[in-house]
Amino acid sequence: MSRLSDHTARRGCAVVLAVMTLSACQTDALVVDADDPCGASALQGYIGQPETEVPRPADTPVRVISPGMAVTMDYLEKRLNIHVDEVGVVTALRCG
Repeated sequence: MSRLSDHTARRGCAVVLAVMTLSACQTDALVVDADDPCGASALQGYIGQPETEVPRPADTPVRVISPGMAVTMDYLEKRLNIHVDEVGVVTALRCG
């Protein structure tokens, strides 16, 4: 084997090892799919709980919407909208 191809093979192995190592460090994240880009379906169990109990993924914008609150009509598919009642209890979780 030539010196160049040996170096290339070692480099390839190092890259594969690094990727495998980093994938093992993945934290417990919400599984997000194309039909549920903000992960709201995985959070439906928080309905009836205080809004402060709902986990907020680091890469997901969150908007808490209270009754009578003015909100913009812009739709951001990855944004999690947490609808709450007058005392801050979750009534709905939706993307948008």
